[in-house]
Amino acid sequence: MLYLAEVQKQKGGLLSGGSKTELKLLACQRTDQNWSTVSEDVITAEEASKLNDGALVLVEMNPNRQVQRIQEAGRPLVNILQNFSRQLEKFKLKEDEIDQWKQSLTFQAQEMNRREMEMEVRLEQLQQLEDDCQRLEEQKQEIDSSREEVEKLKAEIERNRQELEGAWEHLRGEQRRLEERQAQLQQGNVLDEEQSRVMSDLLNRLSSRVAPTETVREHLHQAFELVEQQQAALNPHWEQLEQQKTLAAQQQEEVEHLAQTLSDRQNELQQLRNSLEQQTAQLKVNTATISSKQEYAQLIKEQLQYQEDLSHKINSLSAISSDNSNYKIDIEALEKMPLDELQKTVQELIKKLEIDSTFVHEQEQELQYKQADIEELQRKLSQASGQEHSNLEIELADEKDHYQMLNKTLEGQRRSLLQHQKIIQQHQNILLQRQGQPVAAREEVNHLDFAPILSQINSQRQQQSQELQKIEQQIEQMRSAIDLDQGMIDNQTHDLEQKQQEVKTLEANLESLRVAAAECWSRVNLYQNTLQPIQDSLDSLRHKLQGISDSLAHVQETGDYQLQIITEMRQTLQSLLCQPELLAS
Repeated sequence: MLYLAEVQKQKGGLLSGGSKTELKLLACQRTDQNWSTVSEDVITAEEASKLNDGALVLVEMNPNRQVQRIQEAGRPLVNILQNFSRQLEKFKLKEDEIDQWKQSLTFQAQEMNRREMEMEVRLEQLQQLEDDCQRLEEQKQEIDSSREEVEKLKAEIERNRQELEGAWEHLRGEQRRLEERQAQLQQGNVLDEEQSRVMSDLLNRLSSRVAPTETVREHLHQAFELVEQQQAALNPHWEQLEQQKTLAAQQQEEVEHLAQTLSDRQNELQQLRNSLEQQTAQLKVNTATISSKQEYAQLIKEQLQYQEDLSHKINSLSAISSDNSNYKIDIEALEKMPLDELQKTVQELIKKLEIDSTFVHEQEQELQYKQADIEELQRKLSQASGQEHSNLEIELADEKDHYQMLNKTLEGQRRSLLQHQKIIQQHQNILLQRQGQPVAAREEVNHLDFAPILSQINSQRQQQSQELQKIEQQIEQMRSAIDLDQGMIDNQTHDLEQKQQEVKTLEANLESLRVAAAECWSRVNLYQNTLQPIQDSLDSLRHKLQGISDSLAHVQETGDYQLQIITEMRQTLQSLLCQPELLAS
């Protein structure tokens, strides 16, 4: 199992060499991405003796709590933190994506509900239209039946008219014969009894042949009532047709008004899109300019870093040159120390030097890793922009601080390592002298004066720092302007998205309104095409019935005139029959 632990050392004296190294367990790995704290348990681990006190390490132990492997925790912890940061970013992106999906699904659900309600309304209108068409069809059938009855009535009236014409012709013939009889009477001729009887029969037959008009007039009156009933049934449909026409006209006006509004919104949207494109192009130019300045600033920073490293190295050389003779050992005590103890002391110092050298070497490798990370961040920084650029700058500054702290720590460790080497060299020389072996001549270290070089480096660093400060101020001003422009672009992008959504909504509403207006005009045309033929047939039937009524009035007038003439003829014949002298002569 893998644990995160802290190295704890209890150091002994320089010559005793005794020390105790322990590991304080801090956390335990449960899964690849899951760590949990553990009770502050301390275990002994001499394998970590070469590590610094307080260093964080990853310890792999078996079930018996025996240490199997120890490694520095610096880079794994960095990887864990980086993975955690990536997981947070992915989680945030997933949350944004889920919110967008929620908004999209909400809008789609609202749109589906609206369209479902529109479909229900249209289905109700179609059902009502079908019912109206069914009622109109029934009324049309009733009108056709009324037309057939009127045709039958017209045929009956025509037959009565023909019979009346025949009776009228017969009456004229009888009238001519009567006139002839009157002429004979004027000449002295008289009617006998047989002739009078025949004349009376003819008058009776003629009066009985007068066509009756009461039945025909009653049927005609019923036909007029039926036509008026049909007209009364059609009038609500005509009123509904006018309402549909008014509604269609209103919807057409709304369509035209909404189309004009949509055109205005589209023009505003195009203007906003053009302005956004111009500002985006200007932002790209400013971003390219600040990128070039950042590259120049980065070059200055690299030169400053190089000069700082050079200055540190020169300071280290100066410190080494000045500190080589500062450390003194008790030579008299070493010369009096037993030879075996002195030899053991030299071996312990050599072993400790190997451990310190290994640790310094690992720290040097860690410093190289830090330098590689800094170079990678600088490469990413030259390609980043916006918020990512700011985040990378903060991360780069942190990495540089870590690098400086580690480098300063290594400077002391390097000096300490050199001092240990010097101490071992002195101990070995005394040991060789006491063993009677030749001792190598001591190399004298020349003390160099690095002050002029450091002064020149500091002067160049000051000039370049001023130049860097000036460039960074310009970059900061440009970045502020870019942030302001980016904010304006973001606001305009948000406005653009809102207007695009508004335009889409207007287009959907316009399409729905156009469909509704087209359906309304379709109903108007259907009503018009259905009602107009029925109304035309009804008007034609009313016109024919009016003609029949006029003809019936003429027939009634003719019949009355005929009855009047028959009455006069009967009176004349009766007067002739009432004159005996005429009959006797």
